[in-house]
Amino acid sequence: MTNDEQRDPAPPPRGWRAAAQEALYGPDGFYRRPEGPAGHFRTSVHASPLYTAAVALLLRRLDAALDHPDELAFVDMGAGRGELTAGVLAALPADVAARVRAYAVERAERPAGLDPRVEWRAAPPAGVTGLLFANEWLDNVPLDVAEVAADGTPHHVLVHDDGTESPGGPVEGPDAEWLARWWPLDPEPGLRAEIGRPRDQAWAAAVGTLARGLAVAVDYAHRRDRRPPFGTLTGFRAGRETTPVPDGTCDITAHVALDACALDGAALLTQRAALGALGVSGGRPPLSLASSDPAAYVRALTRAGEAAELTAPGGLGDFGWLLQPVGVPLEAALLVDVADHEEE
Repeated sequence: MTNDEQRDPAPPPRGWRAAAQEALYGPDGFYRRPEGPAGHFRTSVHASPLYTAAVALLLRRLDAALDHPDELAFVDMGAGRGELTAGVLAALPADVAARVRAYAVERAERPAGLDPRVEWRAAPPAGVTGLLFANEWLDNVPLDVAEVAADGTPHHVLVHDDGTESPGGPVEGPDAEWLARWWPLDPEPGLRAEIGRPRDQAWAAAVGTLARGLAVAVDYAHRRDRRPPFGTLTGFRAGRETTPVPDGTCDITAHVALDACALDGAALLTQRAALGALGVSGGRPPLSLASSDPAAYVRALTRAGEAAELTAPGGLGDFGWLLQPVGVPLEAALLVDVADHEEE
């Protein structure tokens, strides 16, 4: 028997959903690496404390809309290393923080040194009242990929462990129904779509854990009339975009069809509009401040630069915010008229 004959056969290709699930969340998965997500990519949470302060303000406004419950939940979905959760607690006034029960929901192990007030969980708590916040969580809920084959119909895309792809069978059943409703593909070979049904289900389940309050999903997003013709599946490693390979060495992500996730009563805003409603503005401080208080001017200028990054067109400002109220009027939670801040 030759050496080639003794080698184990290569594993068969799988759908992208199964491959990414193991690559991201398996025993040796990307999200269990010690450096955490922040070692590979930068989110709004890492960009500026203004973001954390805005989320804390949203929680305070929601607290008032809920008539100041004895226990107010803050649930951070896909918490990474708990940076947002700890930051929100630190940004709250002491009297509000005393009533907040903070949950960081993440599959990886609890990081050392995290604020002891943060409860680390693998799944969100059920029946709580407060704010559930999912910052760049849904884009890492694995999904399958479809590509239009030579016969003009969508087929599943299979992937090998080294990232090479091969065609699978036709998309049928609920997945085909989802594509027809939310991401219809023209019969042109090579067009692709990501089948977002698992994300719809994940979001509905997360929202369902709230007794009353507000659920917010923030992510790279697109809408039905502007779906990218070849999909958005990609990888990230050490701060750089890379070819997605399901071997645990890189993040595997795809933009989110937030309009498909939305339940009755939801609103969709850009991050620029949402943060504007929460008082984050990239306006420069008056030059007169430079003369009267140079140190204050420098601090204000720094804040303006950070706010500009968070709200920049073509960048973080174009992220989608899906706001889903549960038993509370959305305008009451934001203390603004949402229609005044909606953007195309």
